[in-house]
Amino acid sequence: MADPKIEKFKKVLQMDPNDETLWFGLGKAYMGDENWEEAISALDRCLTVKPTYSAAILALAQSLQRASRPDRCREVCAQGIDVATANGDLLVIKQLEELGDSLPPNS
Repeated sequence: MADPKIEKFKKVLQMDPNDETLWFGLGKAYMGDENWEEAISALDRCLTVKPTYSAAILALAQSLQRASRPDRCREVCAQGIDVATANGDLLVIKQLEELGDSLPPNS
């Protein structure tokens, strides 16, 4: 059975597909269900709408790590650190640095 929270986000997004907070919420809901590919898709869409959304960048990086996509995760972490630095989001910077450092070396 579909998660009612996810279905609610999808329904509202049909009315307003350019709301970054709804895309972020959908991505986080998918993360909660450990549906990493759908989380990645929703968070990518969120960042298309608002590329400077630090929390969405962190959530995307975390989802990429869980989906075993270290190369893209590494790229998102690096870009995210730049964005979070510009935004002054020190906690996000720290979390992205730790996540990037935890990844396996480039293959």
